[in-house]
Amino acid sequence: MADKKNSSSAKMEDMRTKTDDQLETDLGDLKKEAFNLRFQAATNQLEKPSRMREVRRTIAQIKTLQTERAKAAAAEKA
Repeated sequence: MADKKNSSSAKMEDMRTKTDDQLETDLGDLKKEAFNLRFQAATNQLEKPSRMREVRRTIAQIKTLQTERAKAAAAEKA
């Protein structure tokens, strides 16, 4: 279980090093993947159901990071 925690924090650190444009691109790709996974689930063709959860969580992490950066930028202006 400790390995999962370390890998997710490592993944988050990798995301923190990406630029805003890279995050936006990743977010778009993940949203497309989530859309395709939903269709696969609806037609009972989903091979790896856990992937849906991973994609949802990664989307949430990217959105959280974008919000943090927006708040930091707003604080700098104020």
